[in-house]
Formats: sequence, C-alpha cells, structure tokens
Amino acid sequence: QVQPVESGGGSVQTGGSLRLSCAASRISACRYVLSWYRQTPGKEREFVSRIDSDGSTMYADSVKGRFTVSQDNAKNTVYLQMNSLKPEDTAMYYCKKVRLIKLGCQYQELWGQGTLVTVSS
Repeated sequence: QVQPVESGGGSVQTGGSLRLSCAASRISACRYVLSWYRQTPGKEREFVSRIDSDGSTMYADSVKGRFTVSQDNAKNTVYLQMNSLKPEDTAMYYCKKVRLIKLGCQYQELWGQGTLVTVSS
C-alpha cells in the first residue's frame, strides 16, 4: 500500500494563494476518487473537494469559486489550487485516495500525512 503524499502547504496572508499537491500512485485499469479534506484542532475532518478518474469534481460550499481541484494523470498527481484564502481556511489538509470496486479492482482507502496551511489576517 502506497499512501498519498501531500505537499505545498505554507503560510500566506489573507487573499493569498497556495497550490497543494497530492502524489498518489494509481493502477491505470482501476478507477479512483481523490479527495481533499481539512482539519483544525478539536474539530472533525471536513470535506473540501474531490476529483474522479473521469475528471468530474465536487466542492464544499465554503470553497466554491475559490478552490480548484485538478489532476495530471501522467504524473499521478492531484492539485488543489487555493485562491482568495481566508483565515478560516487555516487547517491541516489531507489527501484521500479511494480505489473503487470496479473492473476487477479491489476497494482501497488510503490517507496521506497532511500538509499545513496557515492564513494570517
């Protein structure tokens, strides 16, 4: 099992931008859902965005219009472009890789270790 590896976190001021990356190896014959979640101390992990193998995307209402998820299949990497950042976006951001039970592939769910995003006012 190879866990996803996040990178790109850092500290920015309100209104700034960051691009997170999630390196997640995949078997080309299988279908995957790559998702971004975030968590702050004392709170539950919350969904941010996801992208499926077919390129369809989904966003939490709190980030719609500001965040964009994309993928580079050749690099096995998913990106989260975060613009117009707010202090409430401060969190540890995690990547989750889910391999679907399709086309003879077995279900698998793996989390990365996270990358920290801090937005100061």
